[in-house]
Amino acid sequence: MGEDAPESGNEHYFTERPTSASRPRELRFLYRGEVLAFEADAGVFASHGLDPGTALLIEHLSLAPEEYVLDLGCGWGAIGVACAKAAPKGRVFLTDLNRRAVRLARRNVVRNHLPNAQVRPGDGFGSVEAERFSLIATNPPYHLGREWMLKLLEAVPEHLAPEGRLLLVGKGSQGIRFYQEWLAQHWDPGVEVLGRRSGYRVLEARPKRDARQA
Repeated sequence: MGEDAPESGNEHYFTERPTSASRPRELRFLYRGEVLAFEADAGVFASHGLDPGTALLIEHLSLAPEEYVLDLGCGWGAIGVACAKAAPKGRVFLTDLNRRAVRLARRNVVRNHLPNAQVRPGDGFGSVEAERFSLIATNPPYHLGREWMLKLLEAVPEHLAPEGRLLLVGKGSQGIRFYQEWLAQHWDPGVEVLGRRSGYRVLEARPKRDARQA
């Protein structure tokens, strides 16, 4: 998810079955003193390297060892892999509509030796409908528009466990300040800005208790 240029013609990385010619690339970044290794490819978000918004979100991850996490719109799996490393006694689900992203994320889970992580194909929460998470982390496709984004945010509470939280990253040009204000109005008003850099913000928000559905 997030913001990235289309890889080929009018194709976007949120296409279910990308037709871009495959151009695999090896990527690495340091997390908690360990080098994590990844494969990325054309037709998938941030195919050339870790994008600054995702990097900022990962930098501000704070997880207990037993967290139950969803990386929503995982791309090639950077956030989900980092979460699985940080929560070795927990469970991490990575989901994406893009089938090429799903294949990459599965390979990257295996290559980083993460038996506590599972990748599922699907749009939104469809493939994890029965799950309730202590953390949902996402760098969503803001260019799908405000209406799409608000529907996503409205759906989040029913997929969070009691005391669960959302970690959302975006930048000013994507409307992150608008979504911060919306969360403060419709969720708990204590939305926290965990980090800022290069126009990006990482927000941590918790729904009001009555916003959750059993």
